[in-house]
Amino acid sequence: MTAPSADHLLAVETATAWQSVALLRGEQVLALTEQDAAGSHARSLMGAIDRVLGDAGLRLTDIQGLAVSIGPGSFTGLRVGLATMLGFRAVLGTSIIPVPTLEAMAWNLRDLSGLLIPVLKSRHNEVYWAAYEWQSGQGLQTHVAEQVGPPSSVARACKDVAGVTLFGDGWEAYGQDIRQSIEAIGVTIRDVDADRQRPSAVSVGLAARLRRTTDQGGEEALVPRYVQRTEAEIKFDELQGESALERRRERVAKKLAQRKTGGRARRDSQAKP
Repeated sequence: MTAPSADHLLAVETATAWQSVALLRGEQVLALTEQDAAGSHARSLMGAIDRVLGDAGLRLTDIQGLAVSIGPGSFTGLRVGLATMLGFRAVLGTSIIPVPTLEAMAWNLRDLSGLLIPVLKSRHNEVYWAAYEWQSGQGLQTHVAEQVGPPSSVARACKDVAGVTLFGDGWEAYGQDIRQSIEAIGVTIRDVDADRQRPSAVSVGLAARLRRTTDQGGEEALVPRYVQRTEAEIKFDELQGESALERRRERVAKKLAQRKTGGRARRDSQAKP
């Protein structure tokens, strides 16, 4: 059995259909289990946690830290992951380190240089995305914070760069649209292997360790990061830029014009002999 350590960290990733649970001691991965859990995080997460504890020869009481991916991503998946960690905290009395999902995904590619853009599927044929870069001596730097919008919006992060690396299920789903918008401005796109496309609990755990040492993972942030646009903004795009306010203004203007025309016609008819 593995001897208890002051740095056993349980990390959970449930922001997408891909469920990942890892147990780390420092930077060492003691156990990892991953599966496609689309729509079944609530049923499968506890079993996955039991498996990683068993594989590492540990009990839940041997855990000194908890890390959880907090989004953006699936509303249900995020709630399941966070609620589970909150339940463990109530029993263990240990702290929870929240990690933004897109930031954790950048840790999948911590050996790559240049601009990294993780992309995840959202609703209404939109994507979540952000832009990061690993810089020597400075760690992971954020170029563009989490965004949500149509696939073509990803190109906003690519100005004045020679090449970018895109990855994630949003890239896999909308790659053609994203590629067209980025290559149109003369930027080269680098792909990565399929096994590095998915969110990983290992990356959540590694990012959490750094956040804990730099006081970035405060528990005041223990709420899902949905990063959703309002329905009004979505309707605005669907109507090709014509907002609900503009449509109402046009209706009012049309009615006023009709009233004026109708009033003029009545006056003309009354003036005739």
